This record gives sequence, C-alpha cells and structure tokens, in this order.
Amino acid sequence: MLDQKITLTQYLIEERRRFPQASGSFNSVILAVALACKALSRKVAYGALAGLHGRTGATNIQGEAQRKLDVLANDVFLQCLQWGGHVRGMLSEEMQDPWLAPIDAAQGDYLLAFDPLDGSSNVDVNLSVGSIFSMLRVPPSTGAISVEDFLQPGTRQIAAGYAVYGPSTMFVLTVGHGTHGFTLNPELGEFLLTHPEMKVPEETQEFAINASNSRFWEPPIRRYVEECLAGKNGPREKDFNMRWIASMVAEAHRILTRGGVFMYPRDTKDPSRPGRLRLMYECNPVGLLIEQAGGRASTGEAPIMEVAPASPHQRIGFVFGSKQEVERIERYHRETPAEPSEDTPLFNMRGLFRSMA
Repeated sequence: MLDQKITLTQYLIEERRRFPQASGSFNSVILAVALACKALSRKVAYGALAGLHGRTGATNIQGEAQRKLDVLANDVFLQCLQWGGHVRGMLSEEMQDPWLAPIDAAQGDYLLAFDPLDGSSNVDVNLSVGSIFSMLRVPPSTGAISVEDFLQPGTRQIAAGYAVYGPSTMFVLTVGHGTHGFTLNPELGEFLLTHPEMKVPEETQEFAINASNSRFWEPPIRRYVEECLAGKNGPREKDFNMRWIASMVAEAHRILTRGGVFMYPRDTKDPSRPGRLRLMYECNPVGLLIEQAGGRASTGEAPIMEVAPASPHQRIGFVFGSKQEVERIERYHRETPAEPSEDTPLFNMRGLFRSMA
C-alpha cells in the first residue's frame, strides 16, 4: 500500500477541528504564507538564470546592503498576504515601518512579522536560504492598530514557521501542538507532511558559532566554546564538531533534524547593539519552533520568548538548540566569571588559537 502523506491544507483542517468556533481565517493566513514560500522556492531555484543575484545598491532599515532577492521576497510576501483581508498588519526586516491595513479594508484578526529571505548573502554562492514568520493576534483595541501592537513577547505567538530552500524545499510549522515539517512536492505543487513531531535531541556533539567574533565574546561563551574545543581531554570528555552556515534557517533546520546548539550571543563588538539577530521576526519564531520540538531558546541568560520587545526591529543575543547545552550556557552566565584584563591572551593560555606552552 502506498504511503499516503497528508497535505499542509489537510493538516490545518485537522488542527482546526480542535476549535469548533474557528472561522478558517487562521488557516488562510498560514496557507498564504505557504504560497509565498512556494513562489520564492521557484525564484531561488532559477539562480543566476533569473537575473536576481547581486545587490540593489540600497540598504534596509538594518543598515544592511539589500540584495535583489531580498526586495523580491518582501514583495511576494506582501502580495500573497494583503489580498485575503485576514492580516491587519505586517512587520518585515526589509521595511522601516509596518504595513497596516487601510481603515476601509477588511480588518483581520492577525499580525504577521517576517524575514522574507534569511541568509540572503548565501544566494550568490548557491547555499541554503529561507524565510521565517511569526503570527500574533491583534490585541483587543477599539481604535486603529499601530506599531506598538506588534510589541508582544514571543509567548503570545499563535503560530510560527520557516521555509528552507535547499536541495528540497521544506515548510516547518508549529501552531502550538508540536513542530512539523512539510516537503514541497514540485509535481503536485503541495507541501506534504514528511517530518511529523520533530524533536531536538537533549544532548549533542555539535555547536554553531561565528568564531571570527571570538575576541568580542563574553566570558561565559568563551568558557563554553573552549570546553567544547578541548574535546575528550577537556571537562566535557567528548569531541565536538563546529558548524556555521550563515543562515539561521539552515542552522535551525539542522538542529531540528539532528541536534546541536546555535549561538549568536551578545558581545562587545558594538556596545550600541545588545545582539545581532532580530527578536520579533527571527528569534521568537525560531524559539517557538525549537521549544515545541523539546529544545530550548534563550538570550543566553533567560528564555527568549519572555522578553518584552522595546521596538519592532530590536536586536538581541540568541542561543538555541539541545536543551542541556542551552541550560549549561545559561548556568555559565549565572556564574558570571570575571572579565579578563585587556592584555590577557584570548582564553588565557588555552585559548581557541593558542595551546599550552
């Protein structure tokens, strides 16, 4: 008998049966996001043939150089989500101000925050990229919504997900009952459930961090990484592998699939920025997916989803992955080792690039 995999639409219908009072607009938003991801999957797959490699010459609100696919991806999300009337506002990495539904338009019940193309610097070298989204309810209000309505902690998310555009396109979703992966069947044009109930292993022997920033790390992160690098002869008594893809979607997908820990921690490189990744549309949605799969998501010190956002494009330190590893990093922060002096060699005598004399 053939293995009959259910579609994303069928999965959402089954989930909706948990809530007999539901109107169906929730499912419509998720399916509109999935449609945007299908369209982007095709654009990314054409590569240089589509003439969409390279930069536009402009910068986004983050001060980062915009790439042609960044702009296209943002437009695709807006086009797919605006017409249905179920989303009242959208916040994007590529827009300084949120898109708000006109007063005379249908006033939906939901807000969407998204990074339309995560890891876009990988496009020109043909490595994995993706899209991330977070879904919130419009707060109870009698007036028109504003940017402040988006500033809800991640604990209030009602759905989150990402698409990863790799050798195959996958759509990974949580609606609050586990994390599930759907693979795009290009012949059918449908996402089919291939990875139900994804789970992050509690233990791991892999970590991901940008080691070029090591001189700016705080002592707890230095301690953690040095212990991993010490391998079997160190306090961890096992060897670790280090990974770095420069695409959080790809990093999250690897961790959901086989475990690991990802670190983009707060550091001292730029004191005006308490982190590099965006809380609202990168950290919170990935955090919800990871925790629904049994992992842990943190600032490095406390749960990421409990942070009350102060601004729509707020940056923050982010650590997520296998539960025991993240909890170890949090414990190292609580122990607050003393800061080394300015003339102390990196990691003292047993640093990342220096061995014992």
